[in-house]
Amino acid sequence: MPTTRPRYTVTDTGHTAELLDLAQRAWPDVSDRRQLLLRLTEVGGEALEGKLAEHEQRRERQRRSLERAARLVDADVLLGDQAWR
Repeated sequence: MPTTRPRYTVTDTGHTAELLDLAQRAWPDVSDRRQLLLRLTEVGGEALEGKLAEHEQRRERQRRSLERAARLVDADVLLGDQAWR
């Protein structure tokens, strides 16, 4: 079918074959390797979305912590002699 979108060629060898074999064990009702590849990409995408969401949540917690620390610590006092008396 004609398309302006990129096409990808994937050969069922090496690590790809191992991943498809693993997918076959996970989804024994699917025998078509192409369908297994599509499921793998979907599951992989969902996993990446989860990791990216976790990363964003961690960065947001870090940002809030730094803002809170700035309110709790007087850097001028800490860096001056007064903090060591």
